[in-house]
Amino acid sequence: MTALTQSVPDMEALIKDGSNKSALTCLHCPSRILNASVGTYVEKEFSLPAMTKLKSQTDTENHVLKDFWKVSDMFHFENVGFSHTADGVKYLTCADCEMGPIGWHDLQTKENFVALCRVKNS
Repeated sequence: MTALTQSVPDMEALIKDGSNKSALTCLHCPSRILNASVGTYVEKEFSLPAMTKLKSQTDTENHVLKDFWKVSDMFHFENVGFSHTADGVKYLTCADCEMGPIGWHDLQTKENFVALCRVKNS
């Protein structure tokens, strides 16, 4: 397993009053993931598998990420898929093109975390 660290270059342009300034869309298709002002910015180090289509996840390369949008309720998402439980979490994907993981769902707290570097601001 390889660990790579990814970061977001211009954080201030993305955040307004602690929340996502604009709507978030998939990097690979035009699907809207989250409306503006729904996610709360948090710094939390977490290792996510490399981005792939859900059905073809055989890669074990991981990326250590620290910048996330926290979404307290899964029903606040516009277009997100949830994987089966793996390693004690459910991974989040784009529901249309199945690219992911874009984040994860914490089974203990029921909170969701979307990596800033794995979605586009629109």
